[in-house]
Amino acid sequence: MVFQAKEIMDPDLLTFDEETDALSGARRMVEARKGYAVVTRAGPPPATGIVTEWDYLEKVVAPGRDPAQFRMKQLASWDVRYCAPETPTDEVASTMADLGVRRMLVKSGDRVVGVITSKHLLAIFRQYVDRLSSEIAGFQSQSRPLG
Repeated sequence: MVFQAKEIMDPDLLTFDEETDALSGARRMVEARKGYAVVTRAGPPPATGIVTEWDYLEKVVAPGRDPAQFRMKQLASWDVRYCAPETPTDEVASTMADLGVRRMLVKSGDRVVGVITSKHLLAIFRQYVDRLSSEIAGFQSQSRPLG
């Protein structure tokens, strides 16, 4: 059973304009219980970035900056990797592992339609391993001699 990105992605995006201040962004991320947010930049050319909790730690908290004076465009990573909704999850996992990223945006055309996190991948692969384990156990019980 092969899953595609669209089957495991989170379509409920938390999105900010690049001019949103980091304090407001952090508050909304906490309310939404998300460790990331998508950041948009109007063109030309339009761009999409991502802000993570690590960006906050590295760029705001550790240097002691005032989050009310810091903008999302300063926090965002703009070199973002995407996958298509039809991308097989094993390919998504491989790409994320190779790049060392915990989140990948899912894009259909020019529009971001979801996010896949490492938690999504772990959950789907856990289900897969559990199902395989059950099937193996079933084969083992069928092959045991009676009596």
